[in-house]
Amino acid sequence: MKILVCIKQVPGTTQVEIDRETGTLKRDGVPAKMNPFDLYALETAMRIKAKAGDGSEVAVLTMGPPQCEAVVREAFMMGADRGAILSDRAFGGADVLMTSFTLAKGVAKTGPYDVIVCGRQTTDGDTAQVGPEMAEWLGIPHVANVKSIDRVGAGSIDVTVDLPDCEIAERVPFPCLISVEKGIFEPRLPSYRLKCATAGREIAWLRLADLDDTDPKHYGLNGSPTQVKRIFPPESHVERVALEGDDKAKAARLADILDERKFLR
Repeated sequence: MKILVCIKQVPGTTQVEIDRETGTLKRDGVPAKMNPFDLYALETAMRIKAKAGDGSEVAVLTMGPPQCEAVVREAFMMGADRGAILSDRAFGGADVLMTSFTLAKGVAKTGPYDVIVCGRQTTDGDTAQVGPEMAEWLGIPHVANVKSIDRVGAGSIDVTVDLPDCEIAERVPFPCLISVEKGIFEPRLPSYRLKCATAGREIAWLRLADLDDTDPKHYGLNGSPTQVKRIFPPESHVERVALEGDDKAKAARLADILDERKFLR
């Protein structure tokens, strides 16, 4: 079985500058890490591989600047067998639609795969749309909000889907894409042994010229039908209040503060 996990490198801090012209994050020089939701997707893929048996492999695919090689190397340390990176200036500034389109082209170039596993969302975009949109570009069935893997068969996978008011069981035929919930499995820690063993492992680098569609107008900011009107970092308000007096006086003052801020209404 061929399994693919889509991963992403995201800022490791909330102190990120904004490009006022493009409305995108300035990622250069910013501490980065693997998107936390993708850790659950990677662990899910490793569990599916174990159930599928011998001959199965887990690949990872990411899109971003050259420094995102670090998250592919991290995936190797967690058991991934191979990796590919979509990296080209033409891909920069992509909205959700163009991100999913570019990833789909990367899947077509590096695949085929039986199962594609995505995390529910990323911490820098929070749209939770890239996975399903990828599946639509690829023309394959997909299921989001997957909370458990119940069976891995020869031609399909059984999953439980967590919906707002209920849970449902789904059997999804291969090839397919699933987006998994946080907590579906406990992610394993990177292995130092695997770090040493995979230090020289080759990673496939894909540029615009390597894809089936090489029209730059179909990628990145140029191809994005939506544009960010305004983006800004969250404001931080820190206020400290010291309460004095005995316990009764402090409790009364605390109740007054909560009432003033409408927490008690």
